[in-house]
Amino acid sequence: MKTIELELNGLNCSNCANKIQKLTSEIDGVTSANLDMVTKKLKIILGENAVSENIIKTATGIIKKLEPDVVVVNKSKGVKKDQDQEHDHHQNITKVKLIKIILSLILFVTPFILKLEGTPRLLVYLTGYFIVGYDVIIRALRNIVGGSAFDENFLMTLATVGAFIIGEYPEGVAVMLFYQVGELFQGLAVNYSRRSISSLMDIRPDYANLEKNNEISIVDPEDVHIGDFIIIKPGEKVPLDGIVVEGSSTLDTSNITGESVPRTINIGDNIISGVVNNHGLLKVEVTKEFGESTIVKILDLVENASSKKAPTENFITKFARYYTPVVVFIALGIGVIPTLLGGDFRDWAYKAFVFLVISCPCALVISIPLGFFGGIGGASKVGILVKGGNYLEALNDVDTIVFDKTGTITKGVFKVTEILSYGDFTKDEVLEFAAYGESFSNHPIGKSILEAFNKDINQEYISEYSEVSGKGILVEIDRVPMIMGNKSFLEEHNIKVNELNSIGTTVYIGRESSHIGTIVVSDELKENVKEDISFLRDLGIKEIIMLSGDNSHIANLIGDKAGIEKIYGDLLPADKVTLFEEIISKKKNNKKTIFVGDGVNDAPALARADVGIAMGGLGSDAAIEASDIVIMTDEIGKIGTAIKIARKTKKIVTQNIVLAIGLKIVILILGVYGLATMWQAVFADVGVSIIAILNSIRALKVED
Repeated sequence: MKTIELELNGLNCSNCANKIQKLTSEIDGVTSANLDMVTKKLKIILGENAVSENIIKTATGIIKKLEPDVVVVNKSKGVKKDQDQEHDHHQNITKVKLIKIILSLILFVTPFILKLEGTPRLLVYLTGYFIVGYDVIIRALRNIVGGSAFDENFLMTLATVGAFIIGEYPEGVAVMLFYQVGELFQGLAVNYSRRSISSLMDIRPDYANLEKNNEISIVDPEDVHIGDFIIIKPGEKVPLDGIVVEGSSTLDTSNITGESVPRTINIGDNIISGVVNNHGLLKVEVTKEFGESTIVKILDLVENASSKKAPTENFITKFARYYTPVVVFIALGIGVIPTLLGGDFRDWAYKAFVFLVISCPCALVISIPLGFFGGIGGASKVGILVKGGNYLEALNDVDTIVFDKTGTITKGVFKVTEILSYGDFTKDEVLEFAAYGESFSNHPIGKSILEAFNKDINQEYISEYSEVSGKGILVEIDRVPMIMGNKSFLEEHNIKVNELNSIGTTVYIGRESSHIGTIVVSDELKENVKEDISFLRDLGIKEIIMLSGDNSHIANLIGDKAGIEKIYGDLLPADKVTLFEEIISKKKNNKKTIFVGDGVNDAPALARADVGIAMGGLGSDAAIEASDIVIMTDEIGKIGTAIKIARKTKKIVTQNIVLAIGLKIVILILGVYGLATMWQAVFADVGVSIIAILNSIRALKVED
């Protein structure tokens, strides 16, 4: 399916955004359309035979009809956003609005100063009204013709024209004036919030130093290809993923992982885009095109996160769709019914106009998406990538977490952790025999023994080598028979073993007919795992479970060390999914279950979970693809941080809902009894919107 992406610079009206999305989705040849108010991007998915140029032209026409001042940029053509041009565009709109407001304000106070009466007074007020409100009136008329009248433009036009009809000239001008002032501040608040969020993700590299024929040229990262060599100078962002071929340095990875401790990088190490080179000069061979690099995937993930709306957002969108028309008809009833029953027309009409002014749900429609996106942006700053507001909100209802063991509870890296020697042999000799015996093995255990030995192997000393799958190795080293493997393998060859009860994999070493030593290779627990598990319990997680493919004895030992009570071992990959299904099916409440894995072997369970969390590590493509949330630092403690961010975000969103609806209800009730003026009604609309938007910005601040 082909996708068109349009960026709508200058769009701040949430109701207009909903209309643009609805009308665009109805264009012939369009499968679906989604307009994200936070990123201002309209994504249009086309049908098979749709012509892109025609769709773009029609969609642009819809946008310009509803929002003439919005600048439409076709991002699907790879057009880069000019930040200065966009800033100038916003400045020009703000300047024009400010001039109109000042002129209208001067005309508003003129009749009071000159004590004008009659027709001159009406003409001055009308002039001030049209200067500040003509764009609102034009948009209202366009929407009526287009068949979608119920928005703030229609409501403000109807209420203020009504005020003039009943002779409340000053109030008609004042309401439109106050409304435009509120819109100006609301636009500034929305743009400030957007800039605050986007600044968190200001990690896109601007250029790359491409080396060709011993010459360095500065190019766009998109112009660099796999196999090219780039130079990264001290203080520069790494523009593309690759392998270091020359130099060493330390990297500031805080942009990606949120970690303040620098990471050391040497020749042969993988390096990912978006991090900053601290001091050394590095030469890197590029391994991924820019479009497939870590930084682009992260940016796409965070920017597109707000398209996956939380249940609260979906509820408010539906609520707003019905709320405004209902209030309009109630206002009509307030104005007409009491008048027909003998009430004062002017008095009841005024109350109806107060109702109209307050009915716009802007505070809800714009502040709630900003709240969720602020939480997602704040989480990304500490190395937690959340794929949507729905997953962030789901974290509020979690009471069960299921962990995979390898790579999640443990580091997933096998190391020699213990060496025992018997008889006249030293530990160094035992390790040397084992290294020679394992020199032809590709097994992770053998590789870890060779890594611990860390010396050259003279293979002339090795003969009669044979490997018995699942048991061990038979070999002659310097013409002396050696055997290494599990306990039963040595006992099969009549060697009595001094058995060791260990948390890791035990390799027994036999020489001729004697057991000369034992090597323990184990997968270490991650740092602070026990504290992190305890932290999750403190947050109210009732059930913590660990699944492992290791034998039950080892799995229980590791689980006990980590502070996990429910442990299942001896599981094949398919068994893990089956067991996880059973865990979910036994839940009798509406609480959610998290599965935490490494994002590759655990993909089925990650997909089945209410929230799948992958230990993504630096640049793990599989983790980013398979899960709902990615922990870039592989730290279990970040799960607790994510839950805290989710709770804070939900609290802010709830505050905005209570504030907006609560204050509107109060003003509506006061309006019915004649105790609220249009001024108070306007404040309840645009004033509350500004407060709610500024409150949403608090979601950006995260305590890690």
